[in-house]
Amino acid sequence: MQHFIRTIAAAAMLVAAAGSAQAQANANVNANVNVSVKDAWVRATVPGQKATGAFMQLQAARDSKFVSVSSPLTQTVEVHEMAMQGDVMRMRQVQSVDLPAGKTVELKPGGHHIMMTNLKAQVKEGDTVPLTLVFEGKDGKREQVEIQAPVKALNSGARPAHAGH
Repeated sequence: MQHFIRTIAAAAMLVAAAGSAQAQANANVNANVNVSVKDAWVRATVPGQKATGAFMQLQAARDSKFVSVSSPLTQTVEVHEMAMQGDVMRMRQVQSVDLPAGKTVELKPGGHHIMMTNLKAQVKEGDTVPLTLVFEGKDGKREQVEIQAPVKALNSGARPAHAGH
């Protein structure tokens, strides 16, 4: 009986030690993550619509750049910005978005955002869209962050027309 109790106690200590080692490994992985992602979402589409945007807040612990993104939803995923050129709002692809250390950078409608085109299927409210974000530090090292962005209604994040009326 004592042999049985010692065996159980030894097994329990091994499980506890393994759990502690795994918790430490996870803490080390999380401690090395440079960029945090908050409030990510993708705008829903209507049937036949071939493009949509993704939006979120990014914050880097060290000066970095957001350089690319991919998704199984489509092969065409780009980092874009909307900016005024004269009296016309234009959208264009950018090579990167600077992420100054400790500052929140918002990807939002009407500004920097992720553009997904040539969609394979309709993106419906309540779905989630997997995105792999790629960031680059000043040292040239790249980091990938995988997220699941919820899909929100078509009018989410839209700016009110004629604000103040």
